[in-house]
Formats: sequence, structure tokens, C-alpha cells
Amino acid sequence: MAAKARQRALIAKGMLGHGPKISRGLPTGALLKCADNTGARELRLIQVMGYKGGLRRYPSAAVGDRITVSVRHGSPDMRKKIFQAVIVRQRKPYRRAEGVWIQFEDNAAVIITPDGEMKGSEIRGPVAKEAAERWPRIASAASIII
Repeated sequence: MAAKARQRALIAKGMLGHGPKISRGLPTGALLKCADNTGARELRLIQVMGYKGGLRRYPSAAVGDRITVSVRHGSPDMRKKIFQAVIVRQRKPYRRAEGVWIQFEDNAAVIITPDGEMKGSEIRGPVAKEAAERWPRIASAASIII
């Protein structure tokens, strides 16, 4: 019984609520492909939302994390603007709870609004299961979930 109470306390603090640890493969400044049809093609990672790191440690993100990005290449109305996005693929291998290692061909993200809605209407390429579980709107728009 004490173990359940301890776990409930950790979830209340937000320590166990997000599931298994995923290797953070995208440091600040990384370039990502935009996987939706908003008009952006290439994104630069500016900031990781909710990241708590140590002194002089670069903030880094993993699959399913909400990030702040700037659009580097794309349509003129999207370029040089800052948006929030969710990472849907990463090149760095990460381990799932069942023991399988997952690695994608590229780093990709999907642009979202501040309240978590997708800005585009479709997603190109596969989406990681971890991102789909955490973001239901992305899961419904994804064609392939790996």
C-alpha cells in the first residue's frame, strides 16, 4: 500500500506521468524537417518547453516533446516566424520498454498552435508511437504510426 501512495505522490509531482525515458537526440539549434502541409519546409529548434537541465547544459528534446521553432525555409508567409511544434521523428536511436531500439531516417516535427491543435491538416511520413500517444490530434492526422 505504501508503494502505491509513493507512486501517486510522484505522479502528482509530475515525475512519473510521461512514461519511459527516451534518449534526447535534438539539442538546441538542430534543424528539423517540417512533416505537415503548413508551408514550412525546414525548422530550427530554439527552445524545449518544460526542459529542466543543469548549469551550462544545452537543452535537448526527444520524440513527443513540445518545442519552440523558427522557420528557416518555406513559403514567404511562414519564413522568419516562431511557432510551437511537436517532434514526431528523431535520428538518434532510443529504446522502447519492450526492448526494441527505434531509429528514423530524419528529424521531423509538426507545427501546432499554443493550445495543442495541429496547424496543418496532414502529416507526411511515419510518426513515432510515443508522439502519437502523447498528442491525440497528431495521431488522428498520421497516416503511419511506428
